[in-house]
Amino acid sequence: MAKRDYYEILGIQKGATAAEVKKAYRKKAIEFHPDKNPDDTEAESKFKDAAEAYEVLSNADKKARYDQFGHQAFDGSGGFGGGRGGGMDMDDIFSQFGDIFGGGFSGGGGFGGGGGQRRVKGSNLRVRLKLTLEEIANGVERKIKVKRKVQAAGTTYKTCSTCNGAGQVMRVTNTILGRMQTASTCTSCGGAGQIIDKKPDDADAQGFKIKEETIPVKIPAGVVEGMQLKVSGKGNEAPGNGVSGDLLVAIEEAEHATLQREGDNLHYDLYVSIPDAVLGNSKEIDTVNGKVRIKIEAGMQSGKILRLRGKGIPSINGYGTGDLLVHVNVWTPKTLNNTQKEFFESMKDDEHFEPKPENSDKSFFEKVKDMFS
Repeated sequence: MAKRDYYEILGIQKGATAAEVKKAYRKKAIEFHPDKNPDDTEAESKFKDAAEAYEVLSNADKKARYDQFGHQAFDGSGGFGGGRGGGMDMDDIFSQFGDIFGGGFSGGGGFGGGGGQRRVKGSNLRVRLKLTLEEIANGVERKIKVKRKVQAAGTTYKTCSTCNGAGQVMRVTNTILGRMQTASTCTSCGGAGQIIDKKPDDADAQGFKIKEETIPVKIPAGVVEGMQLKVSGKGNEAPGNGVSGDLLVAIEEAEHATLQREGDNLHYDLYVSIPDAVLGNSKEIDTVNGKVRIKIEAGMQSGKILRLRGKGIPSINGYGTGDLLVHVNVWTPKTLNNTQKEFFESMKDDEHFEPKPENSDKSFFEKVKDMFS
């Protein structure tokens, strides 16, 4: 199979300067790096093609030979790169990174590639935290008791002899494309690069003990059911010099006796008597910040929605505070005494008791539309 043109691989013109070659390779290396494209064989192939093109075009002598003879210029040396046996392995490629990336990725360490000891992270802990609407509306700090794994006093570690502290085992295989070098997690140390040297008798096989700890967790106002908050470093510890996992706090909402939440808005069902609806009155209702008194205008219609702006839940994203929607329901008595019956009988034909909806009295569908807008 014919090889692609090196200039085409890097996306540059034949007369490109050394700086342009370097810039083009840097872009390709970042785009197709194996750590950014796990288990993507096509990306890995493009990554190696770019490295091969760069090694030739960044060397003035090799570039001159390539410009004159093309790929045939290196056929006699067993492949590009001065006789490497038909291809570069990952160590060869990563060795270029000190120059290309200013040392930040030398040896592949910046992307987690070959070389350098890896830091293993401890496992995360997950807990559920039930909050009231009042706590959600105002934010709260809660103290949570968790049992986490911590390194037992007196536990010491030594370098893993299988991977020599790298946490990875390198394997080299020969393919038709040349030598392929792959890395896999060391099974002896689990990727930590260290194994137990000494541990106390009451520690587990990894040198851990279970410790109960009380951890303060700040809950911001406006959290929602199912949201997960992270407390960094408060999960299980990792062996050796690893970093601790995180504590993940899943939010649950406790049901409120009178308020119902819908996003950042709250809903309250207010029942009023016929006399209160006819004559008007004031009523005390619940909010997330205590009780407030609202006015019932004379002639209030059942189904009326009163909007109390800013009495809902603060937006978790900082977009203001929702409203409290009070749904007025005129309560019709189911049983009456004789005097009450006689009164309503006398009012049957009274013009003031005849339904006369005005344009301002919205239909049920209009109210639903307003509620969701």
